[in-house]
Amino acid sequence: MRAPHVLTQTTSRVLEPSDLDAALAVLDREPVANAFVTSRVQIAGLDPWRLGGEMWGWYEDGMLTSLCYAGANLVPICATPRAVRAFADRARRAGRRCSSIVGPAKSTADLWRLLEPQWGPAREVRRHQPLMVADRLPEAETVAPDPYLRRVRKDEMEKIMPACVAMFTEEVGVSPLAGDGGLLYQARVAELVGSGRAFARFDADGKVVFKAEIGAATDRACQIQGVWVAPEYRGTGLAAPGMAAVLRYALADVAPVASLYVNDFNTAARRTYQRVGFQEVGAFMSVLF
Repeated sequence: MRAPHVLTQTTSRVLEPSDLDAALAVLDREPVANAFVTSRVQIAGLDPWRLGGEMWGWYEDGMLTSLCYAGANLVPICATPRAVRAFADRARRAGRRCSSIVGPAKSTADLWRLLEPQWGPAREVRRHQPLMVADRLPEAETVAPDPYLRRVRKDEMEKIMPACVAMFTEEVGVSPLAGDGGLLYQARVAELVGSGRAFARFDADGKVVFKAEIGAATDRACQIQGVWVAPEYRGTGLAAPGMAAVLRYALADVAPVASLYVNDFNTAARRTYQRVGFQEVGAFMSVLF
């Protein structure tokens, strides 16, 4: 195995597989906020082909202090102001290849400010998305977990896919079926179903009325995503029990802390998560192209 780079100057570079331990040490500084990228790195390492993108590193006095994942998303990680400037310079030189910039609100805002003159305008900028966490179930008398929510089976892909497409289109503003006809998106949903991290409640006709997934998972934190209630069932009280049931699975089977981030303008969702016991601990920001 080739020895890792030894750097004495302040610089940035593309990380290599030999940098894995140093990268994981940075990611481990903020296990909740970094759960998405950490889960990918733990599975794929730092090889760009397996990881689905490059990992950029920022060094100060020879020590790796900040990261930026550059794949389908551009994600600043524990990024100091100097690191953000270096990552912006590298992103400008490479040209935009991502569909979004997403990460902690401060560093993402700084990164977008530097990139917007070349990369703008964005399709949408969501500047404040509360990051919320829960490490215990709500009291049963407050919100009881939905007894009908369960893991989606592998033979139920045809039932869950329409709900996933509807959720993605509603949340992001574009269909995940565009471009490649949805092959990558379907593969991702199948991966979550196959790993037992997709959950749904079905009605008597087999239609999905509530769903959510645990999209990222490490041994320290997991991230709930894709929360969706069928339009005709909204306002009927399914969301909070459904979330409580997903949280029960997350804490029992995946990690000691569950997180999610939500648009600040989605007041109904924020109230639901608060009822289930999620507390706001920070904020993300997303720039959508």
